[in-house]
Amino acid sequence: MVKQVIKITAFVGISSYLCLTTATEMVREYEVRTYNVSPPVSVSGTVIPKKEVTLSAQLPGRVELIAGEEGDAFSGNTVLVALDDRELLAQRRAAIADWRNAQATLRNAGIQYSREYWSPDSPEKAPGGMGLPHLFDQFVTKPLSDLLSQSDDSLDRNANLHRYGTQVEQAQGTLMQAQSRIEQIDAKLRDAESQAPFDGVITKKLVEVGDTVQPGQPLLQFADLGHLQLEVDVPARLVGALQVGKTVTAKLDVLDNKPVEVTVARIFPIADRQRHTVKVKFDLALDTDEQKYVSPGQYAQVDIPDIKAAGQQQLLLVPTIAVDQSSSLPSICVAKGNNQYETRLVRLGQTMSSSQLGEIDSRFRDNEFISILSGLKAGDQIVVVTDSSQLTPCVTQR
Repeated sequence: MVKQVIKITAFVGISSYLCLTTATEMVREYEVRTYNVSPPVSVSGTVIPKKEVTLSAQLPGRVELIAGEEGDAFSGNTVLVALDDRELLAQRRAAIADWRNAQATLRNAGIQYSREYWSPDSPEKAPGGMGLPHLFDQFVTKPLSDLLSQSDDSLDRNANLHRYGTQVEQAQGTLMQAQSRIEQIDAKLRDAESQAPFDGVITKKLVEVGDTVQPGQPLLQFADLGHLQLEVDVPARLVGALQVGKTVTAKLDVLDNKPVEVTVARIFPIADRQRHTVKVKFDLALDTDEQKYVSPGQYAQVDIPDIKAAGQQQLLLVPTIAVDQSSSLPSICVAKGNNQYETRLVRLGQTMSSSQLGEIDSRFRDNEFISILSGLKAGDQIVVVTDSSQLTPCVTQR
């Protein structure tokens, strides 16, 4: 029994040490400083899918299949729309028959050429009479005719070989034409089906089953709603503050204007000649709950720094997690040295993301910051508790 008590006491001691170490790691100090912040300009934009396509008809025909309705999701390479292909299948069968005939013609032409090459005076050309007239022509008539310059046996043989060779080439050409016809029909058969180029959702149906379509006619719109972007027409004077990969703040009305971070994905190289704006796309990163409410076509506002503004604001900024708003008035725990702490009431200003501040303490790079209008001064050391379950030293000393 005594041994068990000793073991339990040792375990409790180790647990207390671990808790103390964890609590110490959760409490950090931050030196209050001023930041030169360019006043942001809010520019309106629209939520769009990162990838969106409009599937169009590539050949005339009647719509026989539409895979689903608006909002239905499909994986890549799924057939979304299919046209009637019975006529094309009939043409393909006819083309295969032509291809087989061309193969037979080519084989026959090749055999005829080989026979002429190896046996120009074959027995098929010899007359009757046990071949004697033919032998007489071979040994007497032809040599005398060649000698008297009335014929040229070598020239005749070359002409026959050329004739049979021409038949072989013509048969090869006919075979290639038949093969090309089959490939053309196969391409049209592929065009008769419109497949999903990626995983996504049908956003709009433009035809119904039974409709007759013509080449170029839109069939449906398909988009990837799992990755959304903001498309914003940014005034040309503000584009200098943006670069691909830079993070800024945006607000969506469907999220009650809650600030969310967006990243510059693409800056178009040419400005609009009429409005003098540059199209910019921002990647929109949302959690699972937020994605339920956000969809393409919704309104958004993006805060873009105005680096060419006449004056910049100098703000005292602290991480928002350093502010205690559990009571009626917001307060911050300030370290006075020698393990002494005091609670100061503060007046809060605007909130902004760390991406708008340039160089900051790397420990708080992923935190939002809030401006302090009164209650603190530059150089104050404040206590930041990164775990909400931990108590600040100010509460501990009470």
